[in-house]
Amino acid sequence: MQRIIWYSLMSVLLVGAPGQAMWGASLDNTYTSHKQAHPINVAQATREIDEEAAFNLVWNLPQVQRKARTIQRLSRGAIKVAAIVDGLPTPDDPYYKVRVYEDQPEHNSTIYWFRVSKTGVIEALDVMENKYVSLKEWQEQIRRRR
Repeated sequence: MQRIIWYSLMSVLLVGAPGQAMWGASLDNTYTSHKQAHPINVAQATREIDEEAAFNLVWNLPQVQRKARTIQRLSRGAIKVAAIVDGLPTPDDPYYKVRVYEDQPEHNSTIYWFRVSKTGVIEALDVMENKYVSLKEWQEQIRRRR
């Protein structure tokens, strides 16, 4: 019985005491390496855009600018391309709706519909499927049609 207690006590003293001293230093090194490896910028993750930013994101898309130049060139300046924020975010539909259209003297014709989330993610309306798709998917559809 005394041997069992003696061995247990010796193992605690021989292993536990040096391990306890090393544990604190090891924890400090681990914390330092993790602290430096993962910076987080919280302000960027929670930033929301406004109506003007949503408009500019859509208007500055290369496809929109290309379409505007093409229509103006083919119509010899008679038809202008414009865009308007046609809908603001609501609790049920948290997107800005942006419509790109031909601004003709007697009427206007819609070219593209986009929706922009409050964080700036743009989706385009696929009129064939009547659903919004990612900008990347929409751009691939345009490339396939050429």
